Amino acid sequence: MTRSEDIAEAFELIDDWEERYRYVIELGRELPEFPDALRTEATKVEGCVSKVWIMTGQREDELALLGDSDAMIVRGLVAILIAFYEGRLPADVPTLDVEAYLRRLQLDEHLTPQRSNGLAAMVKRIRTDAARLASEAA
Repeated sequence: MTRSEDIAEAFELIDDWEERYRYVIELGRELPEFPDALRTEATKVEGCVSKVWIMTGQREDELALLGDSDAMIVRGLVAILIAFYEGRLPADVPTLDVEAYLRRLQLDEHLTPQRSNGLAAMVKRIRTDAARLASEAA
């Protein structure tokens, strides 16, 4: 089972949204340390109210991601996206239905408009970076 499946199953077991938010925050706490040297304009995600950094690269042929945010819940959202995308082939990213996955978590119903916009900006950034990596590999 993938990490993203584990997260989805945990969401399904937690009925209370306050508990789900605590779980999202915990996911963010589990992210590896994001090096200060990577907190640059090149890794900063535009369109987020909070500060968000995402570094997209490859480990062998698979997508490798690092991310961070200065907001606890947003850091958890970064962790959810990393769990969904990491280990996939960059060329497969455009066909992955992350929106359906996020609907399964019911995040679309429980995030503020600003956080939803920020989440969409993070997805766009990952897709753009994956497309660049796929074209470089072609």
